[in-house]
Amino acid sequence: MGDGMSSSEGMMLPLQLQPALGDVVVALLRDMISEGRFQPGEHLKEAEIAAALNVSRGPVRQAFVQLEAEGHVELRRHRGAFVSTLTAGDVEEVHTLRTAIEQLAAERACTRMGEREFADLDAVLAEMKAAAGPVAPADAVRLDLRFHDVIYAAADHQRVLRVWTSIRSQVSFFLHTRNVNFPDFARVGHAEHLELRNALALADPQAARAAVDKHMSGAYLRLKKLDLPRGAE
Repeated sequence: MGDGMSSSEGMMLPLQLQPALGDVVVALLRDMISEGRFQPGEHLKEAEIAAALNVSRGPVRQAFVQLEAEGHVELRRHRGAFVSTLTAGDVEEVHTLRTAIEQLAAERACTRMGEREFADLDAVLAEMKAAAGPVAPADAVRLDLRFHDVIYAAADHQRVLRVWTSIRSQVSFFLHTRNVNFPDFARVGHAEHLELRNALALADPQAARAAVDKHMSGAYLRLKKLDLPRGAE
C-alpha cells in the first residue's frame, strides 16, 4: 500500500488547474487568426471548426462571441462568424491607444527596471539579432510581443497591464499584417528595439516617452501604406 496514495490519485490534477474547454478553443482560434491562417473576411464555419478541434459546437460558438468582443471576429445575423477585416480606422484606434498606454508604461518602467528586466530584454534582442534572412511573420510577432511584455510587467501598473492584455491579441494581428506585407524584420527589428531598450536604460521618463513614440510610429506608418478599407463612417 506504501504511503496510502494510489498512483491514479497522485497523477490527478486539481480541477481548478485544468483550463476550461471554451478558453482553449478561444486561444486556438485567436492564434490562428493572428497568424493569418484564416484570411480577413473568411467565413468561420462552426461545424467544420468543431470537427477539426474534436469538440462540440457549443465551445466554438462561445469562442466566436469572445473573439468578437476582442475585435477578431464579426458575427453577422443569420450568416455566422467571419474574420474581421482590418480597416484604417482599426489601425488608427489601436495605434493611438497602444501608444498612450505604452508611453505611460515606459515612463514608469524606466525607473523601476533592474538587471533582471534588462537581461530579459537583452535575451529577446539576442534572438532578434540572430535572425538571418527572412523571418517568419509568426516568429517576428512572438519576439516583438515578448520584448514589450517585459516593459508592461516592469511598469508595475495593474490597470495599464490589463489594458495591454485586452488589446495584445489585436496588436498581434496588426503586427502579423505588417510583417507579411513588409518582411524587413531581420533588418530593422533588432535595431529599432535596441534603440528603445537603450532609452529605457537612461532612467529618464521623458526620453522613454519619446522613444516609445518613435518606435510605435514605425509599424503604424507601414500599415498606413496599405490600401485598407476606411471602415464604418
